[in-house]
Amino acid sequence: MRPFLRIAAITLGGLLVWQAAVTLFDLPRFILPGPQLVLTTLWTSRVLIAEHTLVTSAEILLGLALGAGLGFGSAILLAASPLARTILRPVLVFSQAVPVFALAPILTLWMGYGLWSKVAMALLIIYFPVTSAFLDALMRTPPGWLELARVLNATPGRVLWRIKVPAAMPGFASGLRLASVYAPIGAIIGEWVGASQGLGYLMLLANGRAKIDLMFAALIVLAVLTLALHATVDWLCKRVWAA
Repeated sequence: MRPFLRIAAITLGGLLVWQAAVTLFDLPRFILPGPQLVLTTLWTSRVLIAEHTLVTSAEILLGLALGAGLGFGSAILLAASPLARTILRPVLVFSQAVPVFALAPILTLWMGYGLWSKVAMALLIIYFPVTSAFLDALMRTPPGWLELARVLNATPGRVLWRIKVPAAMPGFASGLRLASVYAPIGAIIGEWVGASQGLGYLMLLANGRAKIDLMFAALIVLAVLTLALHATVDWLCKRVWAA
């Protein structure tokens, strides 16, 4: 119960500071609405917010799954092939020189305003962290284990799948934890550039209509969604790989 009590205490403290700032500085609603107004809007607009939350959640989960799978496969390829490392690793590093955010309009142009442009954006933003974390772990296999494999005449394939990959799973878990936080960023940026559904779209729509309380309500839901996703991924990593 202690983690829940700590979270509840932090949440309550944040709400009190928020309300104090609104009261002390006499901030108008269109600048910073009070927490009571935002929570009321969150309840009265729950159906609308839930509909957009489902869309954003689908984008995030699909992007996370595809990005993690692609990152896993890429790291395996790079670890298994020195030629692939020589050719592709510089390409991966160079790809980060282009801000991923700048690709959102291009993805929207190519894939339209639907689901897949946001999934692609989430995939791109998490692909490099997952690949990099897993590859580093694969390349840091304990030398004693590799020496023992050579003594036993293990084939390169067995060394990779029976020794390197199991030993590197904590690194993959670290990449997944980062990905669970970055994936919502990619989805929301994609929605800001061009969408007709989703929490990012709802925030822009509310801002344009001066419904700042609704914008903050959507923002709170997005924050809770991200925290829940990170907690779930962290729990799965600890449960499956003890990482």
